[in-house]
Amino acid sequence: MNEILTGAIALGALGLVFGLLLTIANKVFEIPSDSKRDEIRNALPGANCGGCGFAGCDALADAIVAGKAPISACPVGGSAVADEIARIMGVESTPQQVRNVATVVCQGTLDRCKTKFPYHGIQDCVAATLVNDGNRACKYACLGLGTCVRACKFDAIHIDPSLGIAKVDPDKCQSCGACVRACPKHVLSLQPVTVPVRLLCRAAEEGHLVSDNCKIGCVGCETCKNACQFDAITMVDHLPVIDRQKCTGCMMCAEACPNGSLWGDFENRKIARINPDLCIGCTICKRNCKFEAILGELKQAHQITEACTGCGVCVTKCPKKAIELQVRDHMRDANAKVGTTPVQHAVPKE
Repeated sequence: MNEILTGAIALGALGLVFGLLLTIANKVFEIPSDSKRDEIRNALPGANCGGCGFAGCDALADAIVAGKAPISACPVGGSAVADEIARIMGVESTPQQVRNVATVVCQGTLDRCKTKFPYHGIQDCVAATLVNDGNRACKYACLGLGTCVRACKFDAIHIDPSLGIAKVDPDKCQSCGACVRACPKHVLSLQPVTVPVRLLCRAAEEGHLVSDNCKIGCVGCETCKNACQFDAITMVDHLPVIDRQKCTGCMMCAEACPNGSLWGDFENRKIARINPDLCIGCTICKRNCKFEAILGELKQAHQITEACTGCGVCVTKCPKKAIELQVRDHMRDANAKVGTTPVQHAVPKE
C-alpha cells in the first residue's frame, strides 16, 4: 500500500514539475501579440493555399507586417483584401496587377491526341507518368486523371469525361497556383486573364512528330510569325513565343494559325472608329495602318473597312484623337482591303 502511495506522489510531483517547466517555456518563448498582424490575418481569406509563396495565411501576415511581402501578395483575396490590408498598415493601396488564371496549355483531347496503350492503373497523373511517361502519344499532353482537380481547393478544375482533359473555370480560379505545382506534365500555367492570344500547345518537337501524335498540335510552321506585323513572335524549340510588350492584340497570328494551336479572344476583338467631326484628313492613320483598313484622301474624313484588326496603331498616331477602339459586333472580313466599300463606324453626332 505504501508503495502505491509513494508512486502516486512521485507521479504527481513529476506532473507538477513538468507543468511548471511548460509554463516557464510558454512565457519565455511566447510571441508578443501584434494588433496589426492579427487584423491582417483576419482580413486574409484563410485558404492557406501557398499561392503567395508563404506557408499559409499566418506566415503571410507575419511577412506583411515585417515588410517582407507586399500588401497585394494574396492572389486569392484580390484587390478587396489588398485594400483592407493597406488600410490596416496605414499605406496607400497600390493598383492590382491583372488577375492570373490557370490555363490548360493543351488541346489534346481523346479524339485529337492518340493514346499509346490503355491505362488501367491508379487514377492519378503522377502515378500514370511512372508507366512509360503516361499513355498519351504526345509526351506534353494532359493525362486527364485529375491530380490538378484534387489539388484545387476552389472547385475551379474538372476533367471532362468525354474529352479526357482538364478544364478550368476562370471565374472560380483564385490564381493560387496549386494545380500548376501539382501537374507532373507541366500542362497548367498561370496566365493573365486579359491576354488576347494564347498558345495552347507545349509540344516542342518537329512538326511531323507533332502531327503524327495530335491533330491540333503546333507544328512550328511559322505562319503566325509571318502574319504578325509587329515583330512580336519568335520561334523557340519549334514553338511561337509572344512578346507581350510588342503584341498589340490584333490577333492576326491566331487568325492565321492553320490548326488552331493559337487561341484568340475573338469575342472581344476591337475595331477602330473614326469621328468625322474631329478627323482632318491628314492621312497619318492611313499611312501607318499595316492592314490596309483605312480609306480616305487628303483633307477628307477617313473611314474604316472590315479589314481592321483592332491593333490600335491608328489611335496612337492620330494627332486629333479622332479615333477610338470599340469591341466588334461582327467578325472581321480578311478580304476587305483598300478599294472596298467602307463600313460606317464613325462616331454618331450628338
